[in-house]
Amino acid sequence: TVLMCRGKATQDFKGPDCRFVNFKKGEAVYVYYKLIGKSTELWAGSVGSDFGYFPKDLLEINHNYSNEELELPTDETDFVCF
Repeated sequence: TVLMCRGKATQDFKGPDCRFVNFKKGEAVYVYYKLIGKSTELWAGSVGSDFGYFPKDLLEINHNYSNEELELPTDETDFVCF
């Protein structure tokens, strides 16, 4: 897994289910994947020890680690809660 960038949450976010990561405004969010396909508005990353999806629009990027964009095609099975 490549750490792509770090950003700061521009507002609070509470995901609809366990696939999402929650954060508060101002928290650091680390981005690992930018999803393509049906879910282009979602990125995957971590906040503290929690990992999950979040809307990319809620992130203000303040540091890029990798110039290589890692885009993952997604399908419905990527979004299943256990």
